[in-house]
Amino acid sequence: MLSRKNKIILLKILSMFSVVRGYNVFIVAVAQYLSAIFILAPEMRALTVLLDFNLFILVLASSLTIASGYIINNFYDSKKDLINRPNKSRIDRLVSQKTKLQVYFSINFVVVFLAMLVSWRAVLFFSAYIFLIWFYSHKLKKYPIIGNLTAAFMAILPFFAILMHYKNFYAQIFAHASFLYLILLIREIVKDLENIQGDIANNYQTIPVRFGENFAKNVILVLTLFTVIPVYFLVEIFEVGYMDIYFYGSILLLIMFLLALFQADKKEHFIKLHFLLKLIILLGVFSIILIDPEVLIHGRNYIVK
Repeated sequence: MLSRKNKIILLKILSMFSVVRGYNVFIVAVAQYLSAIFILAPEMRALTVLLDFNLFILVLASSLTIASGYIINNFYDSKKDLINRPNKSRIDRLVSQKTKLQVYFSINFVVVFLAMLVSWRAVLFFSAYIFLIWFYSHKLKKYPIIGNLTAAFMAILPFFAILMHYKNFYAQIFAHASFLYLILLIREIVKDLENIQGDIANNYQTIPVRFGENFAKNVILVLTLFTVIPVYFLVEIFEVGYMDIYFYGSILLLIMFLLALFQADKKEHFIKLHFLLKLIILLGVFSIILIDPEVLIHGRNYIVK
């Protein structure tokens, strides 16, 4: 049996894991490695990529930066989350705001130290990334459009760290990034629809609050239609192996998403739509393997021209 003191410590650890959304951080780390192997450095052997020390440091620094970002975001959104996510908020509040800030600054210090092991460019990148996350949490997320654009941009920045490391600027990479960015941007607006009550109570001027739910839905419709453009290039122009199955499937899921979107008028409806978008993103992460599944079986022993 655990003592009362140990139970409290365990609860606080679980609370901090909830604050930093450890599962999200893990998925991003996996996505970075898969992207490096199959998209960002296709000419390198998979084992060489996996054993790249600098890549490991960049992924670790990215993971810690994302975790610290969730902490500072949670710090500023504590009042809003009491309305939008009361159950999660109760768990998160087991750790004091002071402790959250102490952990936030400690993690950022570690990130800068890790970046120094790679290069001064990495230090500049992660310093700017940390500042952008703080500025977004403190100011930008309260404003319509720019808050959504910034949130989606920050979500793909970890992949740019890997891109700058390998310096492979293929057009295919930007097509992948464009599709992901659009899905993330759609998700941000759906989150605003989901959290509209808390946003109104705390004077967050999101798109649904400022312009209304119907306008937000129409913006989502336009963005969803735009996803067809990168999908066309990825399926018809570039070579993505069996991953084209994922892109065809994602278009079908997005059609279902739109049909449900224009009938949604309750918080639980938008929660389900948000989950569907997260499913599309998660499937996309593991579908990267389909670009060249032979790599996992035989390894890569050729050069992509």
